[in-house]
Amino acid sequence: MDHRRNHPGRGGSDRGGVLRGRGTVRTPIFQVDAFTTRRFAGNPAAVMPLKNFLADAVLQAVAAENNLAETAFIVPDAGEYRLRWFTPAIEVPLCGHATLASAAVVMERLDTGRRQVVFHSASGPLTVKRTETGYVMDFPARFSETVTTRPGLAEALGVVPVETVADAFNYIALLESAQAVRELAPDIRAIARMDRGGVIVTAPGDGNYDFVSRYFAPAKGVPEDPVTGSAHCALAPYWSKRLNKTVFRAFQASSRGGEILCRLVHDRVELEGTCVFYMEGHAEI
Repeated sequence: MDHRRNHPGRGGSDRGGVLRGRGTVRTPIFQVDAFTTRRFAGNPAAVMPLKNFLADAVLQAVAAENNLAETAFIVPDAGEYRLRWFTPAIEVPLCGHATLASAAVVMERLDTGRRQVVFHSASGPLTVKRTETGYVMDFPARFSETVTTRPGLAEALGVVPVETVADAFNYIALLESAQAVRELAPDIRAIARMDRGGVIVTAPGDGNYDFVSRYFAPAKGVPEDPVTGSAHCALAPYWSKRLNKTVFRAFQASSRGGEILCRLVHDRVELEGTCVFYMEGHAEI
């Protein structure tokens, strides 16, 4: 990988494209910290523009090599983009922070005059709009139902949840306080054996936040995700029922931490956040 920084309008003729030669594919790569206003916080994602998607095994190998929670691959399609997300272990159907990072790459590097982009994904079309301070993403809501606490969940978390709900993707465990969420030290191997892809822990917020959360998804190759947009697609409707409101300021209390403004709009969730570019270069595959 060439880590020399590129600048808009200079030496960027192959941005968004793929150069082939000597049996390799050379493509731009961007590493972006999402849901943060400063570097080394939020959730880092790799974004790689391609002319066409490479073989699944190659995309998975690249994501494993990048070794970030998510690598996003974007392909232009009639003025819009197709988007796929890979953790170091699997392809996932939805990822918020890597979509946010992809939007920043499109609107701040590939097409700087653009104010909106639509990504076509396994979760349908995802629209991202640029604001004065960041980006707003329009995602499908994930509604959950109360379940009896799954055997082993309390042991895996090291605490008995006040309430447990689940959707098709994750468990949500309500804890007593934001401090309990921040201090949680779960058994990651035990969580990996759950019958959902991950476990969200949440509690009423402290400070200026309506709620706080953390997200553990070791079965996906992500022991703890720093800031998770898709988790907030479930958290927004969950907290809407508890707080009787539809707009929330949320904080994901990982070691990096990140802020998300959430709005529940019928069966959709708007997630608003900002991005910071950390690294730009090229990868040879």
